[in-house]
Amino acid sequence: MKIGIALGSGSSRGWSHIGVLKELASLGVEPDIVCGTSIGALVGAAYAGDKLEALGEWAASLTRLETARFFNISSAFNGFVDMDKFQTFLGQCVADKDATIEDFDKQYAAVATDLESGREIWLSKGPVLDAVRASISLPGLFPAVRNDHKWLVDGGLVNPVPVSVCRALGAELVIAVNLNNDIVGKHFAKPPKLSQEAVGTVDRFAGAVKDYAASVFSFNNKEEQAPSLFEAFAGSVNITQDRITRSRMAGDPPDILVAPALSQIGLLEFYRAEEAMEEGRKCVQRMASEIRRVLQLD
Repeated sequence: MKIGIALGSGSSRGWSHIGVLKELASLGVEPDIVCGTSIGALVGAAYAGDKLEALGEWAASLTRLETARFFNISSAFNGFVDMDKFQTFLGQCVADKDATIEDFDKQYAAVATDLESGREIWLSKGPVLDAVRASISLPGLFPAVRNDHKWLVDGGLVNPVPVSVCRALGAELVIAVNLNNDIVGKHFAKPPKLSQEAVGTVDRFAGAVKDYAASVFSFNNKEEQAPSLFEAFAGSVNITQDRITRSRMAGDPPDILVAPALSQIGLLEFYRAEEAMEEGRKCVQRMASEIRRVLQLD
């Protein structure tokens, strides 16, 4: 029986996928088909290429300051992420620069969105890192990626949890990991300003971007204030992905649904990886008996 795993989008909450995959392995579950959207495509590529351990160690080592250094305002009109640093990270922890999807022992596909037509694009051949960059290119943070004469952006805009892709690639049973289960309306906490050191280059940008950066890397409670620029952006992304996920999975439900409780982790709080990975492990542990029953492991 071919088992597929659909790793959903969710930005920093995606480190939970690492915990999910490791705990599934401890149960003896090794998916044959790996499909991912956005951060799910990134973690899925590391898993398919036997780099999951390296990715987990790197993610666990991240601090707020190191996370902040991935953001570069000098290219803000194309996206806030420093693509040179991001490219280096991908080569170290996800796949070698010249690796292709065909090199994987497992079937793999990443989901992206055609920016012009709005169509869902499945990337199941060619360079691994090109597929990952396209799938994870959330507008405003990453630049769009040119691929096969198309401009591609984040696959979470069309298929946040790619159950359908797993089935199309031949999966007879699909495990889906939904990171958007409990996130709507959970990110309206007001942060204090960052220290000068943590802000780094962001302190050279005025007004709204300073507010944006502070929202990303710190948090605090202040009631009765309008949402900041970033809070409105994050909340909108959460609502969109939650609604699309519900709609897509209603029409094509997985055989097993893993839904870690991650609402406490903000969209770009990548430095909270250990917390996310632990919840991924615990979520699988809570479902262990159901997983064994469906997969007939007993």
